[in-house]
Amino acid sequence: MAITITDGISPTFSSASTRASNLHFCFWNSTQRLTSVVFDRLTSRKFGIDVKLKATVNPYSYTEEVRPEERKSLTDFLVEAGDFVRSDGGDSGPPRWFSPLECGARAPGSPLLLYLPGIDGTGLGLIRQHKRLGEIFDIWCLHFPVKDRTPARDLVKLIEKTVRSEHYRFPNRPIYIVGESIGASLALNVAASNPDIDLVLILANPVTRFNNFMLQPLLGLLEILPDEVPSLITENFGFNQASPLAEMFETMLNETDAAQMGRKLLGDFFATSSNLPTLIRIFPKDTLLWKLQLLKSASASVNSQMDTINAQTLILLSGRDQWLMNKEDIEGLRGALPRCEVRELKNNGQFLFLEDGVDLVTIIKRAYYYRRGKSLDYISDYILPTPFEFKEYEESQRLLTAVTSPVFLSTLNNGAVVRSLAGIPSEGPVLYVGNHMLLGMELHAIALHFLKERNILLRGLAHPLMFTKKSGSKLPDMQLYDLFRIIGAVPVSGMNFYKLLRSKAHVALYPGGVREALHRKGEEYKLFWPEHSEFVRIASKFGAKIIPYGAVGEDDLCEMVLDYNDQMKIPFLKNLIEEITQDSVNLRNDEEGELGKQDLHVPGIVPKIPGRFYVYFGKPIETEGREKELNNKEKAHEVYLEVKSEVERCMNYLKTKRETDPYRNILPRSLYYLSHGFSSQIPTFDLRNH
Repeated sequence: MAITITDGISPTFSSASTRASNLHFCFWNSTQRLTSVVFDRLTSRKFGIDVKLKATVNPYSYTEEVRPEERKSLTDFLVEAGDFVRSDGGDSGPPRWFSPLECGARAPGSPLLLYLPGIDGTGLGLIRQHKRLGEIFDIWCLHFPVKDRTPARDLVKLIEKTVRSEHYRFPNRPIYIVGESIGASLALNVAASNPDIDLVLILANPVTRFNNFMLQPLLGLLEILPDEVPSLITENFGFNQASPLAEMFETMLNETDAAQMGRKLLGDFFATSSNLPTLIRIFPKDTLLWKLQLLKSASASVNSQMDTINAQTLILLSGRDQWLMNKEDIEGLRGALPRCEVRELKNNGQFLFLEDGVDLVTIIKRAYYYRRGKSLDYISDYILPTPFEFKEYEESQRLLTAVTSPVFLSTLNNGAVVRSLAGIPSEGPVLYVGNHMLLGMELHAIALHFLKERNILLRGLAHPLMFTKKSGSKLPDMQLYDLFRIIGAVPVSGMNFYKLLRSKAHVALYPGGVREALHRKGEEYKLFWPEHSEFVRIASKFGAKIIPYGAVGEDDLCEMVLDYNDQMKIPFLKNLIEEITQDSVNLRNDEEGELGKQDLHVPGIVPKIPGRFYVYFGKPIETEGREKELNNKEKAHEVYLEVKSEVERCMNYLKTKRETDPYRNILPRSLYYLSHGFSSQIPTFDLRNH
């Protein structure tokens, strides 16, 4: 595809030359959308659980190695960036938006995502992310031509014009802005000037305060380099790894501190000398000087108006190759922004979105930052994990799974107990009500097994601390709960519970809550349920099946040595418990006594020689057609007590039967694995004598 720019912004299209055939973009202005290209869209199943999965093969029950989706490489970026600046108008004219055609046509209701480039200015910085991002966003990328010298304040006005225009067209949808370095500073400036527009900022390594000690030597080096050096290298001498010129260049980089800073600025681009011509075309000396001054100007502007920013913000911080900023600056930024979350990618460098192992869609999903309306809907905005995301989730649980070898039992309609999830209904809504083991040990194993065996997403109702954190709170970082969130956890609330059942979901509910998950010594398998509960009446409104279940095994895995009562006797631990509990949400304010004690703490435990986990799902209790009957509080309470009694029966059954399991201890299980292979299913107790 060749592109002819007629007025500096609006596009016309002509037949492509062979050399430009790799270009996959089109330009537009901020008020004109491309409507002539239509691509196949993502299937509706990825947008939540409202649509039932029709696949005949369970994508999570893989028998072959699961790999991440193939994505373009750094080499692809360099090739397309080179074609970009060589094409008509690619290195001149004003800044303009383009949309990568490989993203396809946007899905209905998808929010707009604006990408503001970093130091390269090409707008192709998300090239490795385009395909997946295009499944859930309408993507526009901003391109800064090589010869453009638009000052920061005018760039902010250009972006603002687009933001306000799109907000006017779709006032109920958020606008996402993804920015790197320069782009991050510009995004913050736009957010500061538009506090009333619903913006979601995703900022990779934002710079809000320059490290002048590092910057000034680099600027000085660039100033004294002759303008002719780049062209002499590429046109007259050539450049390859074996040439003396290449060796001289490498020596200069190694021996000159300021040049070494420049090397970090361009990251791995210098790793392949053959890329130098493209890099020189993108970064001529005067352009690089301009970009650094632009970054300095944009970051200074941000600092002067930081207190006006109200945008929801996700900061992605590289763990290495940081030279323009430091972590103290990021902490200051987090403290200044009212709705900010920071995630550190420890193994990645300056150019996050071009590196292996960085998937922006997965990051957004884990952080629960994807929404299509003014507020996040945990049900309709949720996106199912891909097979590769599920594999990563399974790998994170592999050690615990290997150590505990969970046994799952379910009950068929005829009352027979089977070792599988065959007794679990395929159709929702289904409500699973069970007991919490210590720290919710059972959660990951159950959710993983439901997807792998039955392709059923189990939406667990979880404590709000896994989803929100006050600025300055000593509660754990949200990143700790990524696994719960990507597998579908939902903050417990009456509204979320109602909406899940309405959408025919499979829902896990734990009436014992924090008090049960953080129980004291000697309280294993003791239920701490409230006197009354509304879940029976709500379930009956949708005809949901209620499946009680019990889980045991924590006492075979660890022993508690320092519980809540012990910690409250130690002054500094008592103060810490009171502080983090105050920062969290107490879900049992209306309960008295032990049930109302939802204090947050971390029990002190020591490991044991591992035993085994057991989970037993009882026979479903039908509520369909009983709405009128169960609307009566007394009748609903009878069913509630029936559910509680069945959970206790399931736990007692497991505690008794596990005594006859020859593979309860890890040693015989290990020998079985060695004899039958590590993929074999280890036997358990005899089910015939149920």
